[in-house]
Parts: sequence; structure tokens; C-alpha cells
Amino acid sequence: MVRPTVKTHSLEIGARRGRLAQTDRIRRLALLIAMLAVAAAGFAPATSVPAQAQATTGPPTVPVIQPKAGAVTNYVELTGNAAAITSANLVARVEGYLESQNFQDGAVVKKNELLFTIQQDQYKAQLIQAQAQVQAANAGIEYARTEIARYRALVKQEAAAQTEVDHWVYEKASAEAKLLGAQAQVTLAQLNLGYTEVRAPFDGQMSKAQIYPGNLVGSPGQQSTALATIYQVDPIYVVANLSEQDALKIRQNLDQKRLTQADLPKIPVQVALQNETDFPRRGVLEYVSPGLDPATGTLLIRGKVENPHRDLLPGFFVRIRLPMERGAQNALLVPDRALQEDQGGRYLLAVNKDGIVEKRYVQLGELFNGLRAITSGVTAEDRIIVGDLWRVSPGQKVTPQLTSIDAGGNRP
Repeated sequence: MVRPTVKTHSLEIGARRGRLAQTDRIRRLALLIAMLAVAAAGFAPATSVPAQAQATTGPPTVPVIQPKAGAVTNYVELTGNAAAITSANLVARVEGYLESQNFQDGAVVKKNELLFTIQQDQYKAQLIQAQAQVQAANAGIEYARTEIARYRALVKQEAAAQTEVDHWVYEKASAEAKLLGAQAQVTLAQLNLGYTEVRAPFDGQMSKAQIYPGNLVGSPGQQSTALATIYQVDPIYVVANLSEQDALKIRQNLDQKRLTQADLPKIPVQVALQNETDFPRRGVLEYVSPGLDPATGTLLIRGKVENPHRDLLPGFFVRIRLPMERGAQNALLVPDRALQEDQGGRYLLAVNKDGIVEKRYVQLGELFNGLRAITSGVTAEDRIIVGDLWRVSPGQKVTPQLTSIDAGGNRP
């Protein structure tokens, strides 16, 4: 009777455990359903609000401008370099020891300013010697004149022969010739003494000295050795090469007329350094080569630019801009920042009459104070998007808001 009781008790315990497990699974499933319901309730407002906002806001508003008509000049931009108006190697023209250097390396000097001094003692002595020869020649002339007068009187008294008069006439002429030679020696001595002072031939800037005081200069083997070099850099030249195509285009714009020498100073030249975006320096065209270089097929041009602060130095690379026509031409201007670029080229975004954004590929002209000249691709009635470019794309519907070209050019 004991065994059936134990078996019944075990069955009851197993049934009880099964009911507990089932209840636990039901509770977990209910908890999971509740969590999903809460999550769904939390996400429902987030998806519905933007839809309502989008329905109420409509197409985005973008600033637009209409291209500005203006008179502009087309330019050709060249790359060239600056060159000194003139330069000179300062050499010793007399032999002697270099006594002093009277400038600092790289100094700006004025014309006739003393730069070097060469030993002067021997040249001062040579000048005194030549002056003494002049005095001796003058004395010989005076003595000959006296003797001529004396012997002419004696000849009249028949106390002397005519040959004596002729002799002193010869002595006088010989003394006069010696005087000319002595005067020439004085001039040479003065020149040599002057050459001991090496002075600036023009206003300019010095290089560093090549020979320093204490060295012998001007000897036969050193006559071509420069003591230093001086450069005239104010004003300064800017030199570049103009291609044959640009030269022909400029001539076409000038009605096939070749510029005369009198016309050159009337043509402005604009110059900028490599790190400058604008062209702050102004000058004039000074020289155009009479023919093309057959090796390069280019035409050498040279402008002259004032350089009071010596910002331009000989050898600097510069950008040079020349006008390609006599007068200004009408063009459409848009803010340069409105331009974009893709594989097809440079383009603008325009809004058509239906409010749809369109891509307009354009041909570009020069840049003038932040405004870019457009030679083709848009009209004066087009509405060009100039701000919030990141918000729009071709084919999108927008609401254009007309603004001034200056305000449009400054808006991000």
C-alpha cells in the first residue's frame, strides 16, 4: 500500500511544477508585449510630427538675385617676373688697397653717394706732380716771350742775329706744347684720384660687398672683379611672354592696329605677387618686342611699375594683367561664391518660373571685387541662387526670395 502512495505524490509534484513553468512563460510573454506596446507608443509621435511640419512649411526658401549688368574690361593674365630697371657692377678703375666700405650690405643709397674708398696717397702725389709740370711749362712760356722781345730789339739795333729770335720763338712754341701735355696729365691725375672714390651711379639698392677693406683691387688681374652690385628697383620692370593667340586677339580688338611707341604708356598694367588675390599695383606698358621669339612662339612685353616700398624685388614671380581691348564691354555680374563646379564645368543654380531649381553651365569672364563676369549661360532675367546652396539641388521645388546682389554675395 506504500508504493502507490509515493507514485501519486510524485505525479502531483510534477503537475504542480508544470503549471508554475507555464505561468512563468505567460508572465514573460505579457511583459514583452507590454514593452513593445510602450515602444510603439513612443515612436508614433516622432514619425507623425515631421510629416505635419513638412505639410505646413512647404518648399524651402532660398535667396536669389538677378545678374547685374555692368561695363567690364576683359583681361589676359600672364605669369612673369620682376626685373631691375638697371643694374651696375661697381669695379675698381685704379689700382690700390681698398681702404673703406661706406655702406651697409643691402642698403638703399642715393646717386653720387660714396660707397668705397681706395688708397689715395699716390694719386694725390701724381696730381701735384702734374700741376708742377703745368707751372714749369707756364714759366718756360713767359721766359721765351721775354727773350723774343729782347732779341727782336737787338736785331733792330743790329746787335744780334735773326737766328736768336727764331730760336726763342721755337722755345716758346715748345713750352706751349709742354703746357698742353702737362694740363692733360693734370686731368688724368684728377680722374685717377676721383676713381679712388667709388660712388653710386644712380639711386638704388646695394648688394653685399664682394671685396672687403684691406684687399688689393684694380690690379690687371682684377679689373673685371666687382666690388659690389647696385640695382635700381624703384620703379621696377615686370616682364612676361604673351602667346601668339593672345597677341592676335588683342590686335583684333584693336581693329588690327599695331600699337605705336606713343600708345604704350596709355595701356595700364596690373601686377600682383603670387600670394595676392587682387592686383594692387598699377603701372604702364613700356615695351613690346617687335617680333615673336621663334623658339617659344611668344612676344616679350615689359611694364614699368612704381615700387616705393620695394615690395617687388628682381627675380620675384608676378602675375601680370593686361586689358585685351580699348574700352569696357557690357557683361552680367554675379557673386563669385554662387558658382559651383562638377565634371561638366562651372555652373550656377537658377530658379525657373515654376519654382524648380535648374543647373546652368556658364562661361566665365574676369573677377571684379567679388563679382564674376558671365559671358554666356544666363540672362539678366534669370533668378540665381546665391545662398543656402547646400539645401537645394537641381529638380527641387523652392520658394525664391529676391535680394540685392551685394547682400546675396555676402550670405553663406
